[in-house]
Amino acid sequence: MCLLVVALMAYDMPKGWIKESSNPNAYEMGIAHGAGQNGKNAATIRSVMQGANGFGMLVQQFASDNYKGKRLKLTGFLRTKHVDKWAGLLMQVEGKIINPVTGKEERKVLTNDNMYNRFVSGTTHFTKYEIVLDVPDSSSYIMYGLRLTGSGQIWLDQVSFEVVGKDVPVTSSELNEPTNIDFDK
Repeated sequence: MCLLVVALMAYDMPKGWIKESSNPNAYEMGIAHGAGQNGKNAATIRSVMQGANGFGMLVQQFASDNYKGKRLKLTGFLRTKHVDKWAGLLMQVEGKIINPVTGKEERKVLTNDNMYNRFVSGTTHFTKYEIVLDVPDSSSYIMYGLRLTGSGQIWLDQVSFEVVGKDVPVTSSELNEPTNIDFDK
């Protein structure tokens, strides 16, 4: 007689955080007890199948009132295991607009960085990463967290925020003006 035991990992959701996914059955996310640096808890996203398609995000949002007109730096330590596509921190600043067609209030992304232009993949030890964005006066919310696209697992530990000076460059991949229009490089 052969007995097959399947262990399902169930993570507790951290209070105040939200799960988002393009394929909710493909990802588990929440608190990884004792998996952080120094044996503390960390947030994690894990694909539940090899070759998972889509993405999973674990995010939190807060009002931008205390940061309007300032440059904000998000710092976090990421660790990855067998990430086959990409993973990273994310932060976006959102505002409210009135849709001219419907007349309803909607949220609009004002600035964003999901580390796509400098993502993490493969298997890595905890490494410090930063995102720096301007928070416009017209903003309403700041959303931040971690994202896993494809298969693997990512952990987030030691999250902090700091207002920095304008001498610290923003990390967004958005361009402020056209560049390389002569295709020189």
